Amino acid sequence: MAVKQLVVFTPLDSNLLISPLKSGTFVFKGALFSVLRKLIWTGLFKPPPFQIQAIIPMMFNHRDALEDLNSHLPLKDKLVSAHRVIQQNLDFVARIAVTLFDSQTHVLRTYIDSSGEDNPLNNYQIPLNQARSLKEILEKKRPRVVNNLITFEQGNQEHTKRIGRQGYAASYTMPMFHGGEFIGFLFFNSYQTNVFTEKALRELDVFGHLIALMVISELSTIHVMNAALKTTGKITHLRDPETGSHLDRMSRYSRLIAQSLARQYQLNDEYIEYVFMFSPLHDIGKIAIPDSILLKPGPLSASERKIMNTHARRGREMIDEIVANFSLDGIAHIDILRNIAEFHHEAVNGSGYPCGKINHDIPLEARIVAVADIFDALTSRRPYKEAWSNDRAFDTLRQLAGEKLDVDCVNALIEHRAEIERIQCQFNEDVYG
Repeated sequence: MAVKQLVVFTPLDSNLLISPLKSGTFVFKGALFSVLRKLIWTGLFKPPPFQIQAIIPMMFNHRDALEDLNSHLPLKDKLVSAHRVIQQNLDFVARIAVTLFDSQTHVLRTYIDSSGEDNPLNNYQIPLNQARSLKEILEKKRPRVVNNLITFEQGNQEHTKRIGRQGYAASYTMPMFHGGEFIGFLFFNSYQTNVFTEKALRELDVFGHLIALMVISELSTIHVMNAALKTTGKITHLRDPETGSHLDRMSRYSRLIAQSLARQYQLNDEYIEYVFMFSPLHDIGKIAIPDSILLKPGPLSASERKIMNTHARRGREMIDEIVANFSLDGIAHIDILRNIAEFHHEAVNGSGYPCGKINHDIPLEARIVAVADIFDALTSRRPYKEAWSNDRAFDTLRQLAGEKLDVDCVNALIEHRAEIERIQCQFNEDVYG
């Protein structure tokens, strides 16, 4: 009798005993494997003359510790999940935080963290030149270890004082780069001193680069979205006169309003950052408006106004199309972009479009962008008007508050005149506003 091969597998969830694998080969598997194996080896059971080629245990009860990173969770939730895994071996790591760098304004701003209630730097930003220790990290392009932060509370900068008051005693800071370009910092904080040893750092370096890649992936996906929408506009050879510096200014006004409302509306840094990144796309639907209407220098007729007003709904449709066609459904908070595009012309008294929503039925991000957009339109030169002074524009916003515009959003902007003037100075009006 020919000797056949017996390849033995042991999946715990199988009820099969013997099944053919290929000609002359059988797979022996099932919950009875251990019992039958003993019978075979002890000689109590003698099957036909098989040759046992291999005993290959198969296990399916192991869980990938980082499986959450494969899901469509928001970036912050993924960071929290990674933090939990890190704490399995390095339980002294109390907080992981990410700051982003604005290459246009050279400002660092808080983005996401995993620290829960212990968040000393929520809604915080600082020019990089004023953060000397962080600037030194960037210049050296190497991470920094501080195993005793007791002296931080005596630092001059607000962020060092907050870190000290929170009680953090040690930190490990990594600069993040994408294609050689600096994008921000990654922080690991601990309430214990002298814990960031070489052994711990070797493990944190791996996780640090993993987290940096997650951040880069998130930002790159948003960049693809923005580029796709902007490219669509160029392909159609249409031009909205409210571009150029207008988008730089109004996006920063939007962030300024959101930051001011953060405590009242419990807004985190991630939400504020998405409002900033998505607000320049508020009028993307104007790509679908004919030149004769979009570029008309004078007032629009009633029929032209009706066509112009379709840009809000069309913008939402275009975003949905781009998300589907470019497989961008994994973008976190994509509804913020949808809401900004579709509802930034709604009015709190219900007289807006396209849905006639009122008050808080209008998403907050749309109410924020509405104020930022109108203020910059008032203070910018247009073919049909000269630029208004800030005071005149503030007066108009106050008149519109409670009727067209959200009162909280209007007050949040007006209360920050100095910051408004800095934005206007940095992003001077060009030919197109």
